[in-house]
Amino acid sequence: MCELLVSSGQDGKEKFKEKFLYARGSYRGEFTPEHLAFNANLQEFAHRVALICGLEINGKLSPEAAYQQIRDLWHQLDRSKQALIDAERPPAPDLPPE
Repeated sequence: MCELLVSSGQDGKEKFKEKFLYARGSYRGEFTPEHLAFNANLQEFAHRVALICGLEINGKLSPEAAYQQIRDLWHQLDRSKQALIDAERPPAPDLPPE
């Protein structure tokens, strides 16, 4: 984050704005490509829910529309979990010793 604060010009401001609006936490769990992809989907879900809540709180979105949008996002996240986490994975191939 420090490099964004010392950057000058429009590019630096845009990077800072992007990093602030679309903050991403680093993944610290068990590393597999599936877990990493699901983590990215989960963070995107949380970000979108926060935006929808803000729109609803400020009267730009009705409670019913906000509920429906969050419900749709939840179903997308659930399908992502089923495809990435719950799906049966073939066993890893045996590699020759080094």
